[in-house]
Amino acid sequence: MLDHFHSMGPRVVLLCSLFGVLLGQGAEQMSIEDCCKDGQKHGNDNKDCASLPLVSESTTCRIVQEQCCVTVLEDNMCTTGINMAKDQGACDSLFSNTCETKTTKMCCDCCLLGKAAQEKGLPCDHNLSVGYQCSLVSRACCVDAALNNQTTPTGQTELPNKDETNTNGDNSVLNNQCNVKCAHHCVGNDTCGCFKGYKLKPDGHSCEDINECLLGASNCRGGERCINTEGSFRCQREVSCGTGYELTDNNNCKDIDECETGIHNCGPEFECQNTKGSFRCLPKVKCGVGYIQDALGSCIDINECVSQTGPCNRGQVCINTVGSYSCQRNSVNCGRGYHLNEEGTRCIDIDECKGPDGACAGHSCVNLLGSYRCECESGYNFNSITRVCEDVNECRHYPGRLCAHKCENTLGSYKCSCTNGFKLASDGRNCDDLNECENNPCSQECANVYGSYQCYCRRGYQLSDIDGMTCEDIDECALPTGGHICAYRCHNTPGSFHCSCPVSGYTLAPNGRSCQDIDECVTGTHTCTENQSCFNIQGGFRCLSFDCPNNYRRIGETVARLERSDTIRCTKSCQPSDIACVLDTTHSVSHTFISLPTFREFTRPEEIVFLRTTVPAYGSYHLGSLDVKFDILEGNVDNAFDINKRVENGKYVGVVRQVKPLIGPLTTVLKLSMRNLTNQGDSGQNIVNVHVFVSEFWF
Repeated sequence: MLDHFHSMGPRVVLLCSLFGVLLGQGAEQMSIEDCCKDGQKHGNDNKDCASLPLVSESTTCRIVQEQCCVTVLEDNMCTTGINMAKDQGACDSLFSNTCETKTTKMCCDCCLLGKAAQEKGLPCDHNLSVGYQCSLVSRACCVDAALNNQTTPTGQTELPNKDETNTNGDNSVLNNQCNVKCAHHCVGNDTCGCFKGYKLKPDGHSCEDINECLLGASNCRGGERCINTEGSFRCQREVSCGTGYELTDNNNCKDIDECETGIHNCGPEFECQNTKGSFRCLPKVKCGVGYIQDALGSCIDINECVSQTGPCNRGQVCINTVGSYSCQRNSVNCGRGYHLNEEGTRCIDIDECKGPDGACAGHSCVNLLGSYRCECESGYNFNSITRVCEDVNECRHYPGRLCAHKCENTLGSYKCSCTNGFKLASDGRNCDDLNECENNPCSQECANVYGSYQCYCRRGYQLSDIDGMTCEDIDECALPTGGHICAYRCHNTPGSFHCSCPVSGYTLAPNGRSCQDIDECVTGTHTCTENQSCFNIQGGFRCLSFDCPNNYRRIGETVARLERSDTIRCTKSCQPSDIACVLDTTHSVSHTFISLPTFREFTRPEEIVFLRTTVPAYGSYHLGSLDVKFDILEGNVDNAFDINKRVENGKYVGVVRQVKPLIGPLTTVLKLSMRNLTNQGDSGQNIVNVHVFVSEFWF
């Protein structure tokens, strides 16, 4: 029961937060377990669930994250109350009416209730209406108190959990002394026992985990939180160690040696020195006297004349040198624009305009007493502070007024330039459109536009998506409609295409796309003999000859060319003395012919042959004929054909249909029967042989 209490966790009826309704929005970006783990971690780290980070767009994940966080906080509050009841035996210190103290005080009071029941010898499973959560806490404290007061029976031995024990905890030797199967081990006399960290369930043979954290049976130190595990527990530090430290396996904080682990950021010119909780970067190069080292490890000269107070004696002036300084005797100081004469007795004017370059760097120079003045050339202005001629940036001073497109400043002047697609006009300021088509940038056709140009292609070509200038051939055969451009084969050519038909039996139609069958029987290109009849089929021809069976004679002569509507018919002709011939029920045997394509898309049955009769539909009994029955006797390949009877113009007609697709080339002979039925019974039949030729192609 303790394990059940631990797995559910103490649940408090008085929740301090109002949660949303589960809406189940969208597909989860995180698993429910990961959402719960994030909420538990936030509850353990921050002790607060008011501002949870958004880890998923899913409403389900947000609710699970929030509930798992609140559960961690409630478990910790309840554990605090249980420990207070066990350690202090009272809950009087919990007076404030906050959400946290309500939960802690409830668990504390209910634990005292369970301890009191155990002390008075009352059963732990009481029926008081104190609420489900309070009942769980009360029973747990009652059972824990009973375990602490329980003594080991005489002769009972606690078995260690050794490797020899089966994985399910069974012990085959001691289990023989029990009539029931023990979950862990048998201690004899039909009594089961459990391993350390477990206790026996009320059923007498099952074991459940003891929640040492809930019962206060852990040895966690101050600042550590008890976390229950299966058969044991562990202590986890509640406050992090801080930057520069890491938590060891024994729950102590240990300094991280950033220098040894290589996680410092010292440059190649520095050496890493570890300190408690941090590190320092010390330069490898040591600077000599008179230098100071900067943050990058470079040695910089020290200006002793500034950094030191009075480095030289009275009457001397300090002069800084690299790495040191020197002291010189004071002399006459002349003002700006003057210098000492050769005797060093007085100050005279300096003629700044003397020399090949002068002070004005190529501009006119006018010397003045103690100074000078520059007369600058056009495009320059004299700066009275720096006393030099500075270039005037005309493009900045007169924006948009000097050049039509772009203005570029130069020393003493400026120059204009144009954007792409334009060229500078003769006035040097305006821009004229550049006719790029004169340089033939396009592979086929070019059209000049203002400031640019446009390439376009002739029929059968398209402009390249890569450079926009090259014309690429359009493969009409590869277009989505390419399979319907040509009836048979499509051949792409530069800028166009052409169609072709099978090598024999067909010719290309005048439209250049369709294939027309060649009627070899008409053109005379067949190979049939005089005794044979030529029958044209799609893509070829057949030489046919027919002989009537015995006792039958042919109606008509052999023709050189058979049409689709032609029929060769043999009727029964018996000798008066031939009784068997007279009794034969077959009156006639006929042959007809049909050529069919291989249907690419077979969507509905095709009617191919019509067997018309002279039998009136619904005839009277006194007329003799009542009905006609149509059957397919032979040659129905793959049951691709059927025959239906219907009435046209008051007469029965048999309609042969193709109901399934057939892949050519294929030849079959459908043997059809037309049986006349009268009121006296079967009056005979007529046989019709339909010669079906299925072409290899669909045209």
